[in-house]
Amino acid sequence: MFLTPPLLLEDMKRFRLFYIVALLCVCVCAYAQKSKPLTERDWARFGRYEKQNAELLTSGVRPDAIFMGNSITRGWEKIHPDFFKNNNFVGRGISGQTTSHMLVRFRRDVLDLNPRAVVIMAGVNDIARNNGIISLENIFGNIVSMCELAKLHKIKVVLCSVMPVAEFRWRKELSPADDIIRLNAMIKEYADKNHFTYVDYHSALVDERKGMNRKYHEDEVHPNSLCYAEVLEPMVLKAINKTLKTKHSYTTPIPQN
Repeated sequence: MFLTPPLLLEDMKRFRLFYIVALLCVCVCAYAQKSKPLTERDWARFGRYEKQNAELLTSGVRPDAIFMGNSITRGWEKIHPDFFKNNNFVGRGISGQTTSHMLVRFRRDVLDLNPRAVVIMAGVNDIARNNGIISLENIFGNIVSMCELAKLHKIKVVLCSVMPVAEFRWRKELSPADDIIRLNAMIKEYADKNHFTYVDYHSALVDERKGMNRKYHEDEVHPNSLCYAEVLEPMVLKAINKTLKTKHSYTTPIPQN
């Protein structure tokens, strides 16, 4: 009989709690934003990290990497904060955001903080139509624009694939798997052409459904604690070390069975 280790059980409980709270926060924030006149909305969520950005600039610490993303990035930092703290990384993920949101706030949440590198993982919420219909070419264009801005400011770029998704629970009428594969091909080709490090999470996580391996998620989209620790952290750490020629080594401990 398989017994789940106590530490992993605690991680799973924290993940479920975070996911429930995150969903509630997204709903509440979305309702609050929509209840305001259009002219009063902080559409790109500039205010989300305004205080943290000011504190970081005051500290004089230059991050080795800033992770730009959505709820997947935000959940990562929330569940495994030591991975970020111990490696001098900073998370700038906002739940529900598309590449259009990220591009608009890229100056405030990345460029102004002058990291040595930026890790970009974006596109899944565009495919989910969180901000309306957008073509793959325009999703890709937003990602390219972020890369060009980083390069202009002498910030190294690490590009991550979109992770596999078989179904969006909030957009069940969509079939995202093949669109994700096509977008990833565009991102990889661009990364190779421009000598950016590419992190292929998709290949490491995909199953026979073209979705995420079931042991690594609970809702088809968001990685669980095991996925972050066992797959994402070692892969991105290797990519950042290669890009910056650093020797970061801390990953979240994986409980032994």
